[in-house]
Parts: sequence; structure tokens; C-alpha cells
Amino acid sequence: MAADRATRVFALRHGQTEWNASQRIQGHTDVPLDDTGRWQAARLAQALAGERIAAIYSSDLQRAHATALALGAATGVVVKTDPLLRERAFGRFEGATFIEIEQRWPDDALRWRRREPGFAPGGGEPLAAFHARSVGAVARLAALHPGQAIAVVAHGGVLDCLYRAALHIALEAPRTWQLGNASINRLLYTAEGCTVVGWNDAAHLDASDAAAGVDA
Repeated sequence: MAADRATRVFALRHGQTEWNASQRIQGHTDVPLDDTGRWQAARLAQALAGERIAAIYSSDLQRAHATALALGAATGVVVKTDPLLRERAFGRFEGATFIEIEQRWPDDALRWRRREPGFAPGGGEPLAAFHARSVGAVARLAALHPGQAIAVVAHGGVLDCLYRAALHIALEAPRTWQLGNASINRLLYTAEGCTVVGWNDAAHLDASDAAAGVDA
């Protein structure tokens, strides 16, 4: 794919939820945006309103979809949902805090902290399968829009997978980069894969309201 046929991808994390603020794992649990999250979504939409976005794709979970709808209203672009953009399914971890997970399932908590690619919490999704799902979904969507810009509104875990894929970082490596709620992350997609252009841009948010919260 020639450089002028590359796809610009705005990879966007949803706004804050009450579970983000209380550091509870969300996964596939369909938690809505809280007041701060709705404010963040509006600011995010304003920040990107002038971009020539050809398509907006969103996870079908309401925290991402509501964030995407704010962007759609600002740009006049219809939002399309794709369940493959969902956060990782965390099974029995969902609804629990990090401390509660450590207390209830210490062996599972250790494997989770180690980021074992084949590990899945009870009823959840293995990390390697989640990575393949997330990266594959965004690559497929980006390939539909050569030479254009698209927005992908998803979750912290999905964005983490994209960052690792673009920079060839192993799944087992600890995260050292930020993934703020309603942050703007810029990627360039070609047939060779994704390149990171900019990451965790939160200039459109007041620092006190841009807390990253917990993943998911």
C-alpha cells in the first residue's frame, strides 16, 4: 500500500465510567459512562470535529458506543458497531477490584499479573486470543479505507494490543505507557501493519478530569 493510500486511524478509548473510577474490572459487563465520562466524550468530539473522518467504528458496549455517538454527532458520520472491538472478557474477575481479585483468586491473580498469553480467568478470554481478535478487527476495518481517516472507539485493553502490535512489544511485557479515558491515539495503517504516530493525547481534557482509570 503506497504511503498516500495509508489509513489514518484515530484509536479512541471510551470516557470514564463509575467502575473506572472505583477501579473495578469491566470486561464485557455493560457499564455506562458516568457524568465525567459524558463530559470527556463531548470534549473528545469537539477535538476531532474538524478532522475529515470517513467512518466511525465502535465496540457495541455502551461506554464505547456512547463515546462514539458524541463523535458522530460532531462530525455527521454514522457510527457502526463491531463486537470484535469489545474489551477482553474477564469472566469471574468482572466487577471485582484488583485487591478483591488478589484475595479471592491469588493463583489466577499471579498468572494475570505475569500476563501469561494462554491464561483466562474463569469464563474469560485468553490474552493471546484477545490480542488476535483486537488487532485483526482494526486491521480489517482500516483496510476498508485506504487514503482516508477512520475513528475506532474501543477500550483500554484493545488500545494496549494495538500499541504492542505496532511497536512489536511482547504480550508478556509489562505496560509502561498511558491509556487515558477519552484519549486520542493516532496510528497509520498500511499493508505492513500499524505505526504509532501519537499516543495518549489528552490535551482536550482538563488534567483533573482525565484520569486513566482501570482498563476495560
